[in-house]
Amino acid sequence: MVELDTGATAWMLTSASLVLLMTPGLALFYGGMVRGKSVLNMMMMSFGAIALTAVIYVLWGWSMSYGSDVGGIIGNPFDQFALQGAIYNDAGEFLIDDFGVPSIVGVGFQSTFAIITVALISGAIADRVKFGTWMVFVALWVTFAYFPMAHMVWGGGLLSGDGPFADIAAPIDFAGGTVVHINAGAAALVLALIVGKRKGFGTEPMRPHNLTLVMLGAALLWFGWFGFNAGSAFTSDGFAGLAWVNTTTATAAAVIGWLVVEKLRDGSATSLGAASGVVAGLVAITPAAGSVSPFGALFVGVIAGVLSAFAVGLKFKLGYDDSLDVVGVHLVAGLWGTLSIGLLATETGLFYGGGVNQLAVQAIIAVIAVVFSAVVTYVLAIILKATMGWRVSEEVEVSGIDLAVHSESAYEGIQSGSVIKEVRA
Repeated sequence: MVELDTGATAWMLTSASLVLLMTPGLALFYGGMVRGKSVLNMMMMSFGAIALTAVIYVLWGWSMSYGSDVGGIIGNPFDQFALQGAIYNDAGEFLIDDFGVPSIVGVGFQSTFAIITVALISGAIADRVKFGTWMVFVALWVTFAYFPMAHMVWGGGLLSGDGPFADIAAPIDFAGGTVVHINAGAAALVLALIVGKRKGFGTEPMRPHNLTLVMLGAALLWFGWFGFNAGSAFTSDGFAGLAWVNTTTATAAAVIGWLVVEKLRDGSATSLGAASGVVAGLVAITPAAGSVSPFGALFVGVIAGVLSAFAVGLKFKLGYDDSLDVVGVHLVAGLWGTLSIGLLATETGLFYGGGVNQLAVQAIIAVIAVVFSAVVTYVLAIILKATMGWRVSEEVEVSGIDLAVHSESAYEGIQSGSVIKEVRA
């Protein structure tokens, strides 16, 4: 019987708290990027995701993610419904995992991953959707897209080390390249296409209304991400330290990569670019944090920054309105981070003499993640479009969702979509 490790338990409780902080950080990040007339609605989409997902996770989310396997796709939702059998053993003592941490702590930690993943998607459809439809989507998407993906990768399913592709090489996703970022990024692309463009997209300026909030949100995301990545070591050991250093290194390199692209292409290195580079680096190193060296993390990060800096412009060329660049950052950097393991993993990567097997299996799980998320999201989005409808009225979109839907304004002086008026002493 594994004994309680209070040090590991303290680290995991801290990590869970850090990951939970990421979603309010995301609310600030996204909130600053939208126009002032819809900042509260943007933040409410994140806080709504916290409230609803946290409840669902306790009821059936944990069981669907880590319950007994059903076809390699999902865990049995009734196996540990409402955490029955997930907290205590037959003697009434807390169940302890292999790291000496109570299983209930793991439930809390994993619930925060589900929360942030669905909240990420909201940035693709900012300024134009019904809050009620979004909330229903949250409940359906975490149930039919997130929980199955978590089970397939981390719960012993199809894309795990116990799945059929492990005969090629054991798939590696340290903290959520497929489960979180590719999953959310693919969903964001599909949802943006189905919901449609904002009024004035491509013809009217839609600049971030408060870059200070964006920078603060990016800082909180970076801080919380140490729980995301280092916490995924599941104990306070060398792997946690490696993940921490890799997370810092890759993120810093991504900022530099993004800013260099901006300077060479546009003539200016911007604060929005720095904040976006932070997120791109964090996304890319997430799946690789435990398998690459700090030197390798430099390459993961700088390439992520460069790729995402170019990718965010694709929406204008291809004509889809991914409002806050979820696709350009999370899907693109998530794909690169997942594939980079096949090149840079110190034990199995191609550049370290490991051959092409790891790269092949990383490509397979990435493609499956994209297709699975896209198909599930498409079905859910089409059903909601036909029943509840996605779009607010054109009048509400123009005047601002905050006042129309939430009966509030983020800043005194914004009324019915008017700009903030400068008050001079």
